[in-house]
Order: sequence, then C-alpha cells, then structure tokens
Amino acid sequence: MNQSYLNMLGLANRARKLILGEENIVESIRHNEAQLVLIANDASQNTTKKLTDKCQSYHVPYVIVSDRQTLSQSIGKDGRVAIAVTDKGFANKLLEKLSE
Repeated sequence: MNQSYLNMLGLANRARKLILGEENIVESIRHNEAQLVLIANDASQNTTKKLTDKCQSYHVPYVIVSDRQTLSQSIGKDGRVAIAVTDKGFANKLLEKLSE
C-alpha cells in the first residue's frame, strides 16, 4: 500500500479536516459531512460492518487501509481504527494516492 497517503492524512489532521471516533464518524456520515472514510484493516468486524454499511447507505466512499497503528501514527493519536475526512479536496487527494 502506498505510504504517501499517510502524509496527506497528517496534513488533513493539522488542517482540522478529520473526524475521529466511531460515533462521531457515523454522525458525520449521517450529516453528509464525511467525504471519505478510512478504516484500518484490523478494525473489529463489528466496527467495519457498521461503518461500511453506513457509508454505503449514504453513498460515502470508504477505503480499508493499513493497520490501526499505522493509521494512528499518521495523525499522532493512539488506537484509531477509523477516520473520516470532511474536506472534499483532501478526500480526493487521498483517494488518488490510495489508488496509485
């Protein structure tokens, strides 16, 4: 998996364009704030299903990415299994980098 998306994630975090925490992410999807949801590949089955189902019903793109440690390190916070990106520009850039 391409690591350059992690730098982009760090930038989005500094720009305060990320939403953290499962409940907050679900809310952001419901309110059409989330432009992209990133889910760690080692998130629990429950969490993954809940977030992917929500994303699908609200037509929000999501990507299963590296493990929670890598995801957490990229934004300097511990134990993050999912991140929602609220900025369209960052979301598009991240999708671009993830598909490289």
